[in-house]
Amino acid sequence: MTPITGETCEICSDGVLGSTHNWGAATRRMECAACQKEKPSFTKATAYGAYDGGLRELIHLLKYERVEPAAGVLGTMLAEAIGKLQVSSKSLVVVPVPLYAGKRRERGFNQAELIARKALKELTFDNAQLMIDALERTRPTASQIGWTRPQPRENIRGAFRVAHPNKIDGRDVLLVDDVFTTGTTASECARILLKAGAQNVWVATVARTLKHQEALEIGPQFETAQAS
Repeated sequence: MTPITGETCEICSDGVLGSTHNWGAATRRMECAACQKEKPSFTKATAYGAYDGGLRELIHLLKYERVEPAAGVLGTMLAEAIGKLQVSSKSLVVVPVPLYAGKRRERGFNQAELIARKALKELTFDNAQLMIDALERTRPTASQIGWTRPQPRENIRGAFRVAHPNKIDGRDVLLVDDVFTTGTTASECARILLKAGAQNVWVATVARTLKHQEALEIGPQFETAQAS
C-alpha cells in the first residue's frame, strides 16, 4: 500500500504524462485532459494511493466484510491525503459522502464517515467540524467502477441534496470518501454544496482509480500496517 507520487493533475490528482500538452493554457497549471476539457466543481481533489492491490483489498475488508478496525489504517492514509491539500480555513466543515439510507442500514455504517473520524483524530485543524447530516443521498446509485465518463452523470444526477443549507452557507467544505473513481460523485456533491452557499469545496479520498498509471511512480511503502 503505497502513496501516489510523480506528475499528477493539480485539480483532480490523476496521473498526467510529462509533456507540455498537459499544461492548462489559461492557468499554466499541470492539468489532465479531462479537467482541461471540463473543470469539476471542486477546487482540488487528492488521494493517498491508487485503487488497486492491497489498498483495494483493505477498503473491501471494511466495506464488504465489515472489518471495522480497517478504518484505523485507512483513516491514517486519509489524514495524509488531506495534508496534501494544505487547506487553510477558519470555518471548515468536513462532510463524508453519504450512503443511501437503505445501503447504510444494510451495511451498518458509512465507511466514509468512519474513515473521516479516524483521520480527524490525527489532524490538528482549528475550528474543523465533522458534519454527517448536511449532505443526503436521496436515491440509490450504481457503482461507477469501470464506467466511462458520460455514464456516471446520468447515474448520479439528482442523487444528492443539502439537507441543512444553513450549516453550509458561508463555510468551506472538505468532502471525504473512500474511493475517487470518475470524479462525477465528488463534482456533483461539490456543485450542490456550492449552490447551497459553500465558499470552497476540496475533496480527499483514501484511494483513486488512475487513468494514466504509467505516468506515476510508486513512493515508499506505507509503514502503518496495523488496524487499530
